Amino acid sequence: MPEGGFASLEGKLALVTGASRGIGRAIAQELSRAGASVVVGYRTGREEAEALAQELGGRAIQADVSSPEDAKRLVEEAGDLDVLVNNAGLTRDTVLARMSDDDWQTVIDTNLSSIFYTCRAVVRPMMKRRSGSIVNVSSIVGVHGNFGQANYAASKAGIIGFTKSLARELGSRSIRANVVAPGYVKSQLTDVLPEEATAAMIASTPLGRVAEPSEIAGAVRFLASDEASFITGEVLLVDGGLGM
Repeated sequence: MPEGGFASLEGKLALVTGASRGIGRAIAQELSRAGASVVVGYRTGREEAEALAQELGGRAIQADVSSPEDAKRLVEEAGDLDVLVNNAGLTRDTVLARMSDDDWQTVIDTNLSSIFYTCRAVVRPMMKRRSGSIVNVSSIVGVHGNFGQANYAASKAGIIGFTKSLARELGSRSIRANVVAPGYVKSQLTDVLPEEATAAMIASTPLGRVAEPSEIAGAVRFLASDEASFITGEVLLVDGGLGM
């Protein structure tokens, strides 16, 4: 049952990209709990995505958002969106001296260009209605950089600059655009890290632990909701104090 009250999304239609697992899955679940009808966007993990959509009473749509045609189709098939959450992303970590052109381009296309494509597709309908909320998921790495992640850091920093520009362009039409920048989150990526790497992350985080995906989802829900109606162009760090 949807949870009313604070940060309710009752009656809203939301699309979450990269929603078949991890943070994206948690975001889709949280928006559904808030009362939104949720479209689960995914590139891989069809069974997981369709099971999640069934659980939420929503729909699952397959698309590769690094493709402009696919991203446009996804937004159009999703419907008249009130909320767009761009979460799709990947890593191809290596030091710059060993980074291939494909390592660079794949990360930029999937993490950053995809956001350009989906936002471009959604803004005209939102502008006509003079309402809408866009939440783009970046990373603490996009703020501070990280060893071996020049491509990832560039893509996530680009999301921040892109979103701030979007907020300036769309504010007069009552459309908001914000960023959530997670710190270290319990996920498939962090689960495979060596124990010493995980320990170093935790030691650098004042709260002394990694985040649960649901904790990132709560921040997205807030920024998507009317309770954040006077917040745009903002970067909300959900990082346990790591970015201080």
